[in-house]
Amino acid sequence: VQLQASGGGLVQAGGSLRLSCSASGRLYSSAIMGWFRQVPGTDREFVAAIRWGTGKTYYADSVKGRFTVSRESAEYTGYLQMNSLRPEDTAVYYCARGTSYDTDSRAYTNWGKGTQVTVSS
Repeated sequence: VQLQASGGGLVQAGGSLRLSCSASGRLYSSAIMGWFRQVPGTDREFVAAIRWGTGKTYYADSVKGRFTVSRESAEYTGYLQMNSLRPEDTAVYYCARGTSYDTDSRAYTNWGKGTQVTVSS
C-alpha cells in the first residue's frame, strides 16, 4: 500500500489548506495514518495521526486547535485540515502508515512523495 499526500500550495498567514492522503490499497482498522512535515535540513516532525478503524486522533502541541485530521474509510483517503496557518508551518507534508500510534517517523512505512505547504507572512 502506497500513501500519497496532495493539496499543498501557497497561502497567506491566517489562511487554510486541506491536504489529502490517498492510499493505493486497503487500510486495515488497526492501521494508523500519520502526518509529518519536514523542513530541509531537519528531521521529519510529527503533526497528527488518526487510527483508521476508530477515528481516534492525535496531534502535536504545535498544531492542536488549528489542524484537524480525519478520514473517509470507504475511499481509503485521509485529510488534514489546516487552519490559522503560520509561516512556521511551512514545510513538505507527508503521510505514512503505521501499526501503532507513535510520534517517531521511523515507526511508519509506505511513505509517498510529500506536498509542499508554504505560508507567507
